[in-house]
Amino acid sequence: MTDRSTPLDDRARHGGEHVYDGASQTELDSAPVRDVVDVSEAAPVAVSDDGAGCHAGAEKMRAQADASGNAELLEQFEKDYPKGPHDQPQSMCPAFGSLRVGLRMRRTATILSGSACCVYGLTFTSHFYGARRTVGYVPFNSETLVTGKLFEDIREAVFDIADPEHYDAVVVTNLCVPTASGVPLRLLPKEINGVRIIGIDVPGFGVPTHAEAKDVLAGAMLNYARTEAELGPVQAPDRPRDDRPSMTMLGEMFPADPMVIGRLLEPLGLSAGPVVPTREWRELYAALESPVVAAIHPFYTASIREFEAAGRTVVGSAPVGLDGTAAWLDAIGRAANVANDKIDAAKQGILPAIQGALSAKRIDGRITLSGYEGSELIVARLLMESGADVRYVGTACPKTPWSAADLEWLEARGVEVRFRASLEQDLAAFEEFKPDLAIGTTPVVQKAKEAATPALYFTNLISARPLMGPAGAGSLADVVAAAMASKGRFDEMRDFFEGVGEGHAAGVWEDIPEDSRTFRMKERRKVMSAEKAREKAIEAPTGC
Repeated sequence: MTDRSTPLDDRARHGGEHVYDGASQTELDSAPVRDVVDVSEAAPVAVSDDGAGCHAGAEKMRAQADASGNAELLEQFEKDYPKGPHDQPQSMCPAFGSLRVGLRMRRTATILSGSACCVYGLTFTSHFYGARRTVGYVPFNSETLVTGKLFEDIREAVFDIADPEHYDAVVVTNLCVPTASGVPLRLLPKEINGVRIIGIDVPGFGVPTHAEAKDVLAGAMLNYARTEAELGPVQAPDRPRDDRPSMTMLGEMFPADPMVIGRLLEPLGLSAGPVVPTREWRELYAALESPVVAAIHPFYTASIREFEAAGRTVVGSAPVGLDGTAAWLDAIGRAANVANDKIDAAKQGILPAIQGALSAKRIDGRITLSGYEGSELIVARLLMESGADVRYVGTACPKTPWSAADLEWLEARGVEVRFRASLEQDLAAFEEFKPDLAIGTTPVVQKAKEAATPALYFTNLISARPLMGPAGAGSLADVVAAAMASKGRFDEMRDFFEGVGEGHAAGVWEDIPEDSRTFRMKERRKVMSAEKAREKAIEAPTGC
C-alpha cells in the first residue's frame, strides 16, 4: 500500500509506469501508476455495524440494502438484468466488468469503496488482464460505515483527485457492503472543477455478471453525456469528421471487427461510429449522435435505454456468417432508411466472399458451447455456418429483445439455447451430447479434459478472434480443427494415468490411503447435494 499521507494525484504523477495508448505528452505526464491507493484515514475491514459483511450472503445483503434506502436501485437492476430461473450464474465478481471499462478509458480516474479483500481481488485480476492504471481505494470500518464518515471520506477523495489537467471524469464504485449500507453516491457533486463525477453501485447481489456490470458504467456515462449534449455544445470527438451518417457499435469486440463492419457499411453510405464502452469521454457524444446503434452484444440494457431516449434506432444481432451478414445488412439498411437497391448491392458485393471463406475452411464435428461474455449466440451461428454440429449454447447473460433474431435462427436448426445458464446445465449438456469439442468456461473445460475430450476456453481462445464479415468467416476453423485433432493425445494421457486413483486416493501412493467412514459420509453428502442442484438446474425451461 502507498503512504496515505501523499495526495493521490501527486503519487500518480511521480511513480510507476506511464501507459496511455496513443496519449499526448500531457496525458503521459499524468498517467497513473499500477497500484492500489488508500485515500482515507479509516482502517479497512469487511463488516458493518451488525456484522453483516460480504460473507453474509446475497439474501441478507439485499434485505440490508432495501432497509438502507437502495430498494429503487435494486429494482432497476432486476428490470435491466433479470436473474432468471437459476438466481445468479456462477461467475466472477461483477464489479470486474465495470472496473475494466473505467480503466480502459483515457483521462478517467477510478475509485473503489468496498471491503479490502474485494478491492485487492478486483485490482489483482484487472492488472492480470493488462490494466496498468491506479485504482483509488476508500476503506472503511464499522464506525465510518454507520456514522456516514465513509461517505465523507469518499467525497474528500473525489475532491482531491478531480484535477481537470489530468482527468475528464472520476468513476466512484460502491461494492457490496457500501451498497448494502446505503452509502449515497448520488449525493456526490456532479462535477468538480469541470471534472465529471460518476457514482455507481455494482453489488454482487444485484448485478448478475461482470458482462452486465460493463453496461452499468457505460449506461451511467451515456446518461451523463446525453444530458450534457442536451444542455448545449460539447467537445468534438478526436477523430476526423465523416459526413456520412454513422452507426454506433454496442459491445466489446475483437479490434479488427469494427474495421470490418466499417467496410460492410460503406456500400450503404454509412460509416462506423464509436464502440461503446468507449475509450475516452468525448467518444460518448459521437456514439449518441449516430442515428443507428448495432447491439452486437444484446445485454446492454441500460445503454440501450439511453440511446432510445436520444431517439436512436437499435438493431440486434451481428454480421456473422452468410445468413447473419445478409440479415444484418437488411436490418441496418432499413433502420438507416437506405434504399433497397443499395442494400442489395452491398450484399452482392460481400456475400460471395463470405461464402468462399466458409467453404474453404469447414468444421467437421459436434460442439457444445457456453460462456459469460454475451457473444455466445453469434459465435454459435458462425460455427454452424462453418459446418459444425452445434447442439447446445449456454450463456450467463439474459434473454433480451435484441437477442431474438439469433435465438430464432439457432432454435430453428434444433440447437438447445439456455439464457442464464448454470454450470450444472452446461455440464449436463456435455454429458448428454458427448461433443467432439467443448467450448466453455474454466470448469466446463476442466470437466471435458478429465473425460479426455478436447476443450477450449471461450473467453481467451474464441471470443478473442475476429467474428464479423469475411474476416470472421473461417476464422474459428483453424483453432477448432487443431483442438479436435488433439483427441488422440487426450486418450494417451488418460490411458497413461489410468489407475492412479480418484478422489481421496488420487495420486501415486506406496499405500493407498484408507477410505474412512467419516470421509465417505462427507463425500456422499457433497455428491447428493450436487446431484440435487444439478437436477433442479436441468429442469429449468430452455430459452429462459
